[in-house]
Amino acid sequence: MKYLAHISEDKKRDQTIKSHLEGTALLAKEFAIEFGYGDWGYFCGMLHDIGKYSAKFQERIQGSGEKVDHATAGAQLCLRLGKEKGGFYLAPAYCIAGHHAGLPDTGSSADTGDRGTFAGRMKKKIEDYEVYREEISVPSLLPPAFTVSGKKDPTFTMSFLIRMLYSCLVDADYLDTEDFMKDGRTCRMAGESIPLLLEKLNRHIEKWLENEERDTINGRRTEILNSCIAKGKEKRGLFRLTVPTGGGKTVASLAFALNHAAEHRMKRIIYVIPYTSIIEQNAKVFSNILGEKNVLEHHSGIDYESSDELMPKQLAAENWDLPVVVTTNVQFFESLFSNKSSKCRKLHNIANSTIIFDEAQMLPNDYLRPCIASMEELIRHYECSIVLCTATQPSLKPFFPEDMHQLELCPRMEEQFRFFKRAIFKNLGKITEEELINWLRMEEQALCILNTKNSVQKLYEKIKGEGVYHLSTFMYPRHRQEQLAAIGQRLAAGQKCIVIATSLVEAGVDLDFQAVYRELFGIDSMIQAAGRCNREGKRDAQTSFACYFQLEETRKIPGQEQQIDTAKQVIRRYEDIASLEAVQEYFTRLYHFKGSALDKKNIMEEFQKGRFAFAAVGKEFKLIEQNTKTILIPVEERAKEIAEELRYKGVSKRLIREAGQYCINVYDNLFQKMIGAGMLVGVSEELKEEFFVLKDCGDYSKETGLRVNVGLGMDVWL
Repeated sequence: MKYLAHISEDKKRDQTIKSHLEGTALLAKEFAIEFGYGDWGYFCGMLHDIGKYSAKFQERIQGSGEKVDHATAGAQLCLRLGKEKGGFYLAPAYCIAGHHAGLPDTGSSADTGDRGTFAGRMKKKIEDYEVYREEISVPSLLPPAFTVSGKKDPTFTMSFLIRMLYSCLVDADYLDTEDFMKDGRTCRMAGESIPLLLEKLNRHIEKWLENEERDTINGRRTEILNSCIAKGKEKRGLFRLTVPTGGGKTVASLAFALNHAAEHRMKRIIYVIPYTSIIEQNAKVFSNILGEKNVLEHHSGIDYESSDELMPKQLAAENWDLPVVVTTNVQFFESLFSNKSSKCRKLHNIANSTIIFDEAQMLPNDYLRPCIASMEELIRHYECSIVLCTATQPSLKPFFPEDMHQLELCPRMEEQFRFFKRAIFKNLGKITEEELINWLRMEEQALCILNTKNSVQKLYEKIKGEGVYHLSTFMYPRHRQEQLAAIGQRLAAGQKCIVIATSLVEAGVDLDFQAVYRELFGIDSMIQAAGRCNREGKRDAQTSFACYFQLEETRKIPGQEQQIDTAKQVIRRYEDIASLEAVQEYFTRLYHFKGSALDKKNIMEEFQKGRFAFAAVGKEFKLIEQNTKTILIPVEERAKEIAEELRYKGVSKRLIREAGQYCINVYDNLFQKMIGAGMLVGVSEELKEEFFVLKDCGDYSKETGLRVNVGLGMDVWL
């Protein structure tokens, strides 16, 4: 009898189970070899679909329509082998059990066969599949070879290995199935090799390297660049690149990454960045140097589905198989802690990579311990090197094991910070709003950053006029882009330009003001804000001021107290809050205050004593809590058309992504007030819980965005 795994859509071709298992096994082995577990990958591939040998599944594939669980069979076989040969066979059992539904939680011995836990699945009565023995021989496994440093419980390390093997299996399964179903016409492109990309970079920076001056901006950038190139030959491990604003860290970090990857025959470079605005900037720089086909930009705001030309990029976003990947903290870490095949599929391609964490001070505090633990695993067991890249280096040394030393890539670091100093910090102390307004009215080109959107709107309304601008996330993205373009033009022309904004302009926005005013917040935020003052170094640093202040009437804002209180302590001790010592003390104190809150969901506790909470953690590990609602602002004609298409033609990923350019997100407390005031209407039944349209465009201002106090007849604190 011919046992089938797949039949083509046109019913003219079929793929046998044996062919699919062997194809998947070979691919999974190739992927897992990158971290020393090729045989384990092969084992998972050979057993993952043996449940398809059941008579019921063969009837289903011929059209019976009856659902058949084929994934549990291979997992139960692993459990039997584990009892005979060793408990480590449980690792592939989890991978095989979850290759469709997701990695399961361990569960308890009381779980019955109808439960979705691993314990329940192992008791589940399944269809007889024993005829697999006629075609398939089960490979043998050697015990895992990982080491656990400074930990008594190896469960977290084993959980990480299971996710990596799971990634190898599900990607191999997808790719082999895709290859069969599309008859080899998959449109996938691998990109160019790391050595070829290094040649492109070397051509790009060739002229720069001729600069041997030490007392010019370009000379200092070249010094930093040369150091990164030279240190690329260092052995794999943990690195820091602490470079002041203006020091050229984007190209310098790329130079280290490519030289390091070429030296150690690594497969790819992964940039992990907190803001999509910085991602877009960096991805453009990398594409210009290395070629667009080699760079994958992967985040929620990118759309690769809008044209057939972008199909290879869309496919690459599924498993990160291009040589340079630029992504977000959210995408990177939530994938590492996910249990779903769609998110875990890419994980094996993180192995044997150089990973750059740009703006490392933005690593998520609420999940810092599990994030650091995952970084340690990648370095220790998956052939990765990691670079913490920022101008405000967080104090992360205590969170890594003692034997994992951090090598600084920036030469003469303290001297570089003195040289690149663009502004003087000035403490205005506690002031009234009227005093702040008076300061701003004396300025020609100034940026003022406040901690809340409501405060920004209020201040803007009091000083608005020619050359005064408002920026916040109460304005939809396309509106903000137009506003930023207008601001840039006025600054370049030397015209009056006063900008009142939230923290969204602190990083990734290339603007240069004569003065910056920043409401007291975290030291790193205030330093980032100061980076917009005399950014291009055209003015004397001694007459360029980055002022910080407290507003007398400001109330405490939930979630911000610790950063502000810690900043106050540092300010009392350091006149120059941008000094390396001040920054280090700020982060040391902040992490101490947060304590157990650095793992607020107790993620690490979920992987102890041989128990795995893959599904529970996958659900809980959310860097951005999902307590916001999306509101489409139909001011522009295209936004109105999108609202109509969503209402009458239905939802598509392409349309939702395009709609994002005309949407704002609001927290639930404000959303409830807007609903109660009748300001919103739903789009469709399909999106009724999450997507709404602003009913009256009069509640949206072309100056300040959403006018909540006007529409609600009240003041809303945000």
